[in-house]
Amino acid sequence: MVDRQLEQLRAHRNNIQRYRWLLSTQLSDLERNFIERRLSEESSAMENLAAEIPLLVHEQRPPGIPSRSEGASP
Repeated sequence: MVDRQLEQLRAHRNNIQRYRWLLSTQLSDLERNFIERRLSEESSAMENLAAEIPLLVHEQRPPGIPSRSEGASP
């Protein structure tokens, strides 16, 4: 299930990149409005999907290794 969601995230990301590239080209007002609307829809869909995916990484450090918030200094 997570694999499918990650693939959907990649598809949304690719579409967003494509729409941003298209916006950098010469377009009619109608085309620009359509692409801006699609970009907004893709961004919203990506945000909603990302919110549904459970966190896969939990910050757990071995004993004796302080986290950055504990003031570890190099």
